[in-house]
Amino acid sequence: MTPATPLRADPQIARTGAPDRPVTEVAVGVLLRSDASFLLCTRPPGKVYAGYWEFPGGKIETGESVQQALRRELQEELGIDIGAAVPWRESLVDYPHALVRLHFCKVYDWRGELSMREAQQAAWQQLPVTVAPVLAGTLPVLEWLRAERSAADGTY
Repeated sequence: MTPATPLRADPQIARTGAPDRPVTEVAVGVLLRSDASFLLCTRPPGKVYAGYWEFPGGKIETGESVQQALRRELQEELGIDIGAAVPWRESLVDYPHALVRLHFCKVYDWRGELSMREAQQAAWQQLPVTVAPVLAGTLPVLEWLRAERSAADGTY
């Protein structure tokens, strides 16, 4: 479910392009382990927001499904092959450089050792996260995970 109003990242920075600029579709993997930890990675050097922490993934290419794109991206970036990618939530984020629709999928099964193929860093995290800075599009996911955990534990 996409919010009617996009999350506006860095509102003090001017936007590139017209208000009706095209939406970039992105597949994102929320890799979850049995100990309730999840994988965050830094944006690679040379990319917009380099060094910011986010969930791994990337652009959906023409003709790809969300799951196909996620499989390709996680193989290219992390060197892993994922099992089922369970569609979870969507979020529209208005970054200064692009309007991005993030398609979040939960991933519980993967094969291979993590290999940071784009010189990024990776960290298994639990709530609250200890890495910073965290990319704006990642913040709602952390809240969704917190809400799910609270509902499962019966705490608020």
